[in-house]
Formats: sequence, structure tokens, C-alpha cells
Amino acid sequence: MLLRLSIRNYALIHKLDIEFGEPFTVITGETGAGKSIILGALALILGQRAENLSFPDPSSKCLIEGSFDISQSDLGDFFAENDLDYDNPCIIRREISPQGKSRSFINDTPAGLNLLKDLTSRLVDVHSQHQTLLLQDSNFQLSVIDAVAGNQDLLKVYRAKYKLLKDEEKIFSELSIRNKEAQAEEDYLRFLFDELEKARLQAGERDALINESGLLNHAEEIKTRLFNAMMLLSEGEENILRKVNEVHALLQGAARHHQEAAILSERISACTIELKDLSFAVGHLQEVTNFNPVRLEEVNERLNMLFTLEQKHHVRSTDELIEKKEEIGNRLLKIANLDQELARAEKGIKALKEELEILAFQLREKRTTLIPVIETAVIETITSLGMKEARFRVELTGLEEPGKYGSDKVRFLFSANKGVEPDEVSRIASGGELSRLMLAVKSLISASNLLPTIIFDEIDNGISGDVATRTGDILKRMAGKMQVIAITHLPQIAGKSSEHFKVLKVDENGRTYSSIIKLSPEERISELALMISGNSSLEAARATAKELLRNN
Repeated sequence: MLLRLSIRNYALIHKLDIEFGEPFTVITGETGAGKSIILGALALILGQRAENLSFPDPSSKCLIEGSFDISQSDLGDFFAENDLDYDNPCIIRREISPQGKSRSFINDTPAGLNLLKDLTSRLVDVHSQHQTLLLQDSNFQLSVIDAVAGNQDLLKVYRAKYKLLKDEEKIFSELSIRNKEAQAEEDYLRFLFDELEKARLQAGERDALINESGLLNHAEEIKTRLFNAMMLLSEGEENILRKVNEVHALLQGAARHHQEAAILSERISACTIELKDLSFAVGHLQEVTNFNPVRLEEVNERLNMLFTLEQKHHVRSTDELIEKKEEIGNRLLKIANLDQELARAEKGIKALKEELEILAFQLREKRTTLIPVIETAVIETITSLGMKEARFRVELTGLEEPGKYGSDKVRFLFSANKGVEPDEVSRIASGGELSRLMLAVKSLISASNLLPTIIFDEIDNGISGDVATRTGDILKRMAGKMQVIAITHLPQIAGKSSEHFKVLKVDENGRTYSSIIKLSPEERISELALMISGNSSLEAARATAKELLRNN
């Protein structure tokens, strides 16, 4: 329920505060006084985009704030899911700078326009002349039937399952595309894997082969150098070992008379032993070093193969080739698993479709049961609104595939004139007929509507006299179940309300602003008399106004 609306610096409104306290409120005023401006301001906190706004004070921001009683609305989960503070009343605020920058808040928490729309769509229904276009929308027509049938909980379960189905179908589609692409490359991946598997790669192999290739390529040179080294060490006429032995003998002779010479003799003796071992090692290495052209060819062929594989896979070592082989193996394993994933997804889709069929059947049963009730109620209402020959029929047919709201398609068929077969409302109803039909539909769903507030913007367009009185009766009856706010030009409707506001223009500091006042009982009489005759002091008009209020 809308408790308060505060408007600052918007269009012709400098400062405006409206407190709503009664179930049925009307707003009246002369054409151009600013009634539509108030509705436009309200639309901003309902999530409408701020475009082409004018500011009475160009240096200040526009501020719209609404206070809503949400104690009777089941919104706890909504606030929790969107990380919002749950406070009652709920304060919704919209700020727009002169530069066009907009900010929105729900209980002082910043909120985007989509979130704002999501919340307020559960709080307020604004019915304007243009909204009659909804009567031509199949989804709206279906929502009318569901509202009367009380299908909200069942629809919630159905739509959750439907979302799961769409998610699973998306996964299945993506898996199918991936599987198709994978099958196309599987043969090539298998070839690459087999090629690497056949190569029997070993970690660090390439570096070892490069070293061996260098050794085999220079075997003769190495053997010659080792032979010459051995000759210098121990085999030549003037070899090092012989000279060292001579030094050792001289030091031994000196050691008989000098203690330090004995130490040096021991040291040279150790060198002699090391040189003998070194000479033996060099000789052995020289003997086993031989040029092996067969092995050299094998090594070079192996290296060429490894280099070719490295270039092919854009790597720089045998270790990286081994990693590449493992990567390709994992890809092949995933391809093998895709078939299993597809089978699981297909099974899940089948199960969800079966569940949806059961839920859709339950929805259809409840809808079918309520259609005669809806047809009768709408016909009774539009007949009371002056369309004595009107006929209304609801046609429910099945869909080939389940949709967001079940497996049904609905059409509202209408005829306002005798002898004319009912047809789709978009083809046969005039603007005035659509307006009255929409009022009948809104009246029907008001009892089961989850929205606490409905606002009618000039629902009286194209009606007068007794039809206007009956329209007022319908609005008053709706107000017994929800808050009704109506902007009207008709005294028959205004006289039915429990509170009455008047929008008027005031001059202040050389400028004209829109303002609003709540009328007292005496002021209501004057306003109704003015609406009846154009003269608030005319006694006959005042008497009629009093009669309207007395019959309220």
C-alpha cells in the first residue's frame, strides 16, 4: 500500500507531499493542473527511465520518494535474495541530477532500475488508457486466468522446472557442438598421440643425444688428443712421470739431512700416485674412444626425429614433448567422456519434460475449470457498464511445446454488438470498449491479485452518466480488497471515494507551480459542484454533489 509520495523539483512541481490513508482515493483537477505530472513522478520510482526531464530549479536535483506498507506482501525472500534491508514501511527513492545522472535506493541501499522495477511491479499496478493494449497480449490474458484460478504457487514450481529445462537444453546444445567439433579433430589428435607414443620419449633425452653426437663426430680428434696426453704423462721419453720420479729421488736424498725436505718428498710421492692413476685413466679413455659411424647415424636420426616433433608441437625440449603427449591424451579422454555427458544431459531433459507435462496438465485443469466463472463475471461487469449486448469468451488451446507459463495458449474473444460473432479483442473492440473491458478484467482479478495498490489514470475516458456511476461502484468494490487511487474528471467517480485530493496551479515568486491539497467534506462539495456544472456556488450543482456524497 502506498502511504506517502514526496516530490521535489520535478516539472511544474517545486515541493509536494501526499499522504494516502484511505482505501479509495481520487485525484481531480483542471486539465493541465498537473495530475499527469504526479503520475509521471510516481513512474520514476517504479523504475521508468528518466528522459527529457525539466527542473524548476536547474541548480538542484530532482527527488522522488515513496513510502510503502509491505506488511501484507510476501517479500521477505525477495529482500533476502537481493541483499536488501527488510524495513516496513519500505522507502523507495529516486534522485536525478540536472546533468541527467540518476540514482535509485531501496531502504537507503543503492539499487538498479531493473531491481526497482522488479520490486515495484509487486507493489503497484498503474492502469492507464494505453494499458488496454495488454488485453491483446496472450501472456497477460493467461495471467488473468491464473490469478483467478490461484495458480501462483503451481506456476512458481512450473517456472522453476522450466528454467531448469532451458538450462539443461542449453548445456546439451553446447555439448553437442563441442562433441561435433571434437569428433572432427579426434582422428588428428589420435594420430599425434600415437606418433608421440611410438617415439618412446625419455626425459632429458635430447640433451644426452646432442652430447653423444658431439662425441662421435669428434672421436678421432679426441682419441689423438688423449694419446698425446698419455705420452706426455707416462709413455714418452721425457714424460712428466719420469721427471716427477727424478724430483722425488732428489727430495728423498735431501730428506736425510733436512726434516722439511722429507715433508716435500711425501707430497711429491702423492703426486706421483695421482699421476699414475691419471695416466691409466687417460689411456683407458683413449682405448675405448672409437669412431662408430653406425651409432652416429642412429643418434643423428633420433635427434632429427626429436627436432621434427619439437617443431611440429612448438616446444623446445623432450620434457615439453612428454607434457604435450599427456595434454593430447587428456583431450582424447575428454572426447571419450563427451558421449557420456550427452547421454546424462539427454536423460535429465527427458525427466524434466515429463515433470513439466504433469505440472502443465495440472495448470490446464485449473484453468479450464475457472474459464466459465471468468466469462460470466466479465460479462456481468461489462453489461453493467452499458454494453448490454456484449459477449465475452475465453478460448484455451494447447501448445506443441511447453512454454514459460505452461502448455496453453489463450485468446480473449469479444463482441460488443448483437449479431457480431466474438473475435480477438485487437480486431473488434474500440478504444472505449477496450477500456471498459479492461476495467472488468481488473475488477475480476482484484480479489486474487497479489498487488496491494492499483492506480487508474483517467479510467473514465469516454463514459458518462449511469455508466460512470457503475464504474465508481466497481472501483469502490475493488477498494474493499486493495488500495485504489483514481485520477478522474467525473463527479460520479469522485463522489464514491473515501478521500479526495485536488491538483491546482499556484503562483509563487513569479512562477507557476503545481500543488495538491486534501479536500475537507465542505471543499469536496464545492469541487464536485464545479465538476458537475463548472460553477462551485451553483445551488443545484451543490445539491447534486451532496447527494453523490450521501449515496457514497
